[in-house]
Amino acid sequence: MTERGPSALVLGGGGITGIAWEIGILHGLAEAGVDLTDADTVVGTSAGSVVGAQVTNGLPLADLYAAQLEPPDAELGGRLSRIAALKLVPPYVLPGSGRDKLARVGRVARAAHEPGSIDREGVIRSRLPAHDWPQRDLRITAVDTESGEFTVFTPGSGVDLVSAVAASCAVPTVWPPVEIGGRTYMDGGMRSTANVDVAAGADRVVVLAPLPRSISRRTSIRAQVEKVGPRAWSVVTPDEQALAAFGRNLLDPAKRAVAAEAGLRQSRDLVDQVGPVWSA
Repeated sequence: MTERGPSALVLGGGGITGIAWEIGILHGLAEAGVDLTDADTVVGTSAGSVVGAQVTNGLPLADLYAAQLEPPDAELGGRLSRIAALKLVPPYVLPGSGRDKLARVGRVARAAHEPGSIDREGVIRSRLPAHDWPQRDLRITAVDTESGEFTVFTPGSGVDLVSAVAASCAVPTVWPPVEIGGRTYMDGGMRSTANVDVAAGADRVVVLAPLPRSISRRTSIRAQVEKVGPRAWSVVTPDEQALAAFGRNLLDPAKRAVAAEAGLRQSRDLVDQVGPVWSA
């Protein structure tokens, strides 16, 4: 019998609706006996950093799910306009290394908003009932806006949890970069929508990816899974009904409840896909 190695839950980015969908998926799977939140490592990018911080702090999934169904009064909605989105294209198209490209995106992010010009950390704080790092292997991704360096915050980084999550959620041109230790950081999803390779060393990996498409083939979910090389893995993406529930604006708080319900419904079809991976 093969000895079970370490497990990893990778939570990708996807806005307010992505948070709700991921919580719906996790809640439904746990009710069916597949509790992904007991993973040895949890990787969170953007929306996934919010969910990761919540579940690793021991907050009951049933309570987290119920909160998604409440009116989103404390949420600060946003929209990545078509014009703003187009501004993010040239930095990736122009030649250069991955860091060069991310540094160019960082310049766009800083030009759009001064760090701290919007109280995003206050909104993030309201999403996180627990504000301290958990006694768990939680890894939160972000990108340095000046150097383009990919950064992974952990409980040992000496960084405030709320600041780390706010940085990971700082979508360029929508929200301002977050200052941490004299540097400014933006959304970890600018490198990859899920950053699966941060789970290197895991033997069993489950990825929840509200946004399955990647910026480049090198940073695609499949390429990163192959890089990690787990013995067993599964990638979960929104089905057609879930995508319809999200709507066109993933940052719309009004879509939160229906996205959570879509995740819960979809979870019922995932037990046979995800369960064997988690118990392998």
